[in-house]
Amino acid sequence: MRICNLREKQVINSCNCKILGYVQDVEFDLCSGCIKAIIVPGPAKFLCFFGADCEYVIPFECIVNVGPDVILVNVCEEKVIVKI
Repeated sequence: MRICNLREKQVINSCNCKILGYVQDVEFDLCSGCIKAIIVPGPAKFLCFFGADCEYVIPFECIVNVGPDVILVNVCEEKVIVKI
């Protein structure tokens, strides 16, 4: 699977069935070449006009399943949200 294919998939938290968004970026380990985390933009500030001021950095270990349309993750949102 290519990175561009991941960007087309919706990320859903299986803990609360909340849609987190779409994959925006991927974090790699330069030494091993393995994926460390997927990055999903956080919720928009005001009616989607001003963009997000945070993002979800979801460790690869938290990915439960990658399907044809969605990526299921099992995370506590407060632990994976990062201010940008």
